[in-house]
Amino acid sequence: MSLKGKVALVTGSTSGIGLGIAHALAGAGADIMMNGFGDAGAIAKLRQDTERRFGVRVGYSGADISKPAEVAGMVAEAERTLGAVDILANNAGIQFTANIEEFPDEQWDRVIAINLSGVFHGTKAAIPGMKKRGWGRIINIASAHGLVASPQKVAYVAAKHGVVGMTKVAAIELAGSGITVNAICPGWVLTPLVEKQLQARAQQEGSSVEKVTHAFLAEKQPLAQFSTPEQIGALALFLSSDAASTITGAPLSIDGGWVAQ
Repeated sequence: MSLKGKVALVTGSTSGIGLGIAHALAGAGADIMMNGFGDAGAIAKLRQDTERRFGVRVGYSGADISKPAEVAGMVAEAERTLGAVDILANNAGIQFTANIEEFPDEQWDRVIAINLSGVFHGTKAAIPGMKKRGWGRIINIASAHGLVASPQKVAYVAAKHGVVGMTKVAAIELAGSGITVNAICPGWVLTPLVEKQLQARAQQEGSSVEKVTHAFLAEKQPLAQFSTPEQIGALALFLSSDAASTITGAPLSIDGGWVAQ
């Protein structure tokens, strides 16, 4: 499965799921524009290591996904420095938990801006170039929470449901253009964000991380095991391939059976 000659822009790709996607696409030969926050030195090393490991060009944009002008600028920068944006993986996301009546207004705005509006602005900016070239892949990282709900996650659930809906609209509008648009809906993935949640829960309950992890998984996922960023990356790679050229508008679950219940 070769993506040689293609360019992929992956938001939120300095760690976790986004990094798994970036490495999967780079492993197939795609040049990568990375994006995310973090220590400048660590990001520079990550970019250089990715270039050496996969033998591809790797750029970096520090665009804030909550700011429309910066998102559009990031797409333009990728087109200018790497030549195109053939594959757009909208992955950047944040979480905040609280009951609705206690949910801070500023946290609602922040989650919606990054998890939902950022997907819109990235997609809008990438479409013209993809149309011009007659080929494109837009892969939106939604969530099991884009299909079902959990308490205390009103902004995240609303945003991810919106991402699934946006995916369907874009797929319909772009049908016949050579561009497909799909949503990956992960369940629990072992990322730094989830690890922090598990550690906090273990501390709160006075239990071990191992016990809390098992209970955490079994609560939602019959399979009772995490997916990995590498597995999410492999699915994104498949969706980028010619084998997936007739898959569009689909929310694809990779969730250990979460939404099958």
